[in-house]
Amino acid sequence: MDIIVGTAGHIDHGKTALVKALTGTDADRLPEEKERGITIDLGFAELSLDNLRIGFVDVPGHEKFVKNMLAGASGIDLVLLVVAADEGVMPQTREHFEICRLLGTKRGLIAVTKNDLVDSEFLQLVESDIAGLVKGTFLQTAPVIPVSSKTGEGIEELKATLIRLGPEIPPRADTFVTRMPIDRVFTVKGFGAVVTGTIATGQIEVGTDMELVPDGKVVRIRGLQNHGSAVSKAHAGQRAAVNLGGVDYIEIKRGMVLSETEILRPTQIVDAEMEVLASAKRAVKSRHRVRMHLGTVEALARVQVLNPSNEIKPGQSDFVQIRLERPIIAVPGERFILRQYSPQLTIAGGQILDSAARKHRKKEASAINGYLEKLKNAVISRSYAEYIALVLGFLNDSGLNYKDLRARTGWQAETLQKALEENIKAGLTVKCDTDFIAHSAFKLLKEKLVRFIGQYHRNEPLSPGIMRETLREKTASHLSVNIFRAALTSLESDGEIWSERDIVRLSSYHQQLSGEEEKVSERLIQTYLESGRKVPTLENALQHSINGTGLNSGQARKLFQLLLNSGEIIKVSEEFYFSRQTITELVSNLREFANALEDRQISVAEFKDLTGVSRKYAIPLLEYLDIQKITRREGDKRLVL
Repeated sequence: MDIIVGTAGHIDHGKTALVKALTGTDADRLPEEKERGITIDLGFAELSLDNLRIGFVDVPGHEKFVKNMLAGASGIDLVLLVVAADEGVMPQTREHFEICRLLGTKRGLIAVTKNDLVDSEFLQLVESDIAGLVKGTFLQTAPVIPVSSKTGEGIEELKATLIRLGPEIPPRADTFVTRMPIDRVFTVKGFGAVVTGTIATGQIEVGTDMELVPDGKVVRIRGLQNHGSAVSKAHAGQRAAVNLGGVDYIEIKRGMVLSETEILRPTQIVDAEMEVLASAKRAVKSRHRVRMHLGTVEALARVQVLNPSNEIKPGQSDFVQIRLERPIIAVPGERFILRQYSPQLTIAGGQILDSAARKHRKKEASAINGYLEKLKNAVISRSYAEYIALVLGFLNDSGLNYKDLRARTGWQAETLQKALEENIKAGLTVKCDTDFIAHSAFKLLKEKLVRFIGQYHRNEPLSPGIMRETLREKTASHLSVNIFRAALTSLESDGEIWSERDIVRLSSYHQQLSGEEEKVSERLIQTYLESGRKVPTLENALQHSINGTGLNSGQARKLFQLLLNSGEIIKVSEEFYFSRQTITELVSNLREFANALEDRQISVAEFKDLTGVSRKYAIPLLEYLDIQKITRREGDKRLVL
């Protein structure tokens, strides 16, 4: 079993010395750390106890280096809170403890170091001080072990306690795609870029491609180490050193995330629940500029409080929107810390509820808070189907495609697919090819389409229906084509609309022509019947049809379009139109002519003689017959099929 243990505590309380006493490794690796005798950046060590493999993350205790401490604290399973027996609880003891609590750490133990420097009476006072600090928290019942890194007293008891607590650590959720926040970057001669971190979710395997987000750089996993040994793969909950190909180490920074390719997307707006520390000196108000620590990243941001008072008082929790000044990677349920911009003090923390939020307006406050309350419950209970239903419902009729949903949730494909299938089966979600929309929103969309088509019929009584693209542009331009098409298909299946080619109309719609419209329509039909194979131009036919009526050429053109749609008149070319009867007779004559021939071929001249038309009609007619597959051109002749 693998677990990550993180130290926490005030400067000079012996965290690094304790890690060395446990593991034999000096976690201070920087020359400056050894020279000054204080931990500045994260240090790492390993320890194997029975079947338990422990990765230690040793954090700096100085107040100036809390941001480095935060980069290591986010990935721990168990906190080792260190309090020096000769000083007791100090400012950074409290801040580190509050950080671990806000990050959702559930397990831990307390080591009282420098035990050899105090008597038993003073030790009892320190332990009483510690009890006051952790009362009512996750460490209230945690073991308190006096130790001395110098004499070795308590070290074996501490190891035994770790062996006992290890199996109590719950396994990490396998819900999310692989993510490893990067906490250290360096180069090794002959190997190139190496990054380290705690694998938060999923697994990393040698030979695979991964992505450095939010930058989007695709890299190759060339090598992998865990506990100082080369391995072919490493999984969630393990420390890993990863040799990357396809990137220079100067392109990588702490705060980046190594993830599966083409899934997670950068975000600059997240919705969250936030708790303001009771020790904070003032309330957190809207527009408050803060430093957000998420995983190993630090990013400047502003907080938008989503309650009517626009503030959250010390010791209280509420919903907020955090608007970041640069892109980060976040997933639902991920914990974060907020520190004051200046002076840099920890003031709040919480968890992400929506990693791809849109800006909320003040008038939406009530609805937003109700939505986020439900979203929080779904995150806490890991109700994945409910989470998807809530997000799609909140987005109204815009919907999301499959890739959008994966990016928004960060879930494994199996988790997302199962959640979607549950919602589709329950009638909460509608699948539109690769897009998904809430059933309630889909129903409203269909009603909107029916209303608009009906209004179009009233405005354009001579039109056979509305063009499909016009309908989309006027009613659903913000939607994906998949959702729009699915809505039309559903309406047609329900018998509410009828469509042919690019025309859509209500099934109940029947064109009612006035007396003059009927007269013009009949004149057009008669004009093309009487002209036979020597038809007039369209403009002449239209002008002739409206003589003596109150209609104009535009209205006549609409009636002409109705005849085209019904097939009474046939378009042969952009210039010539013929009656259906004329074309039917021409085809019959042509086939009779071909039946008498062995090769069934006809030249242009023979076609002109057969039909009695000039070349200006013959060529367009033959080309039309080719398109209709009645004839096929072979050199200078046509084969009658």
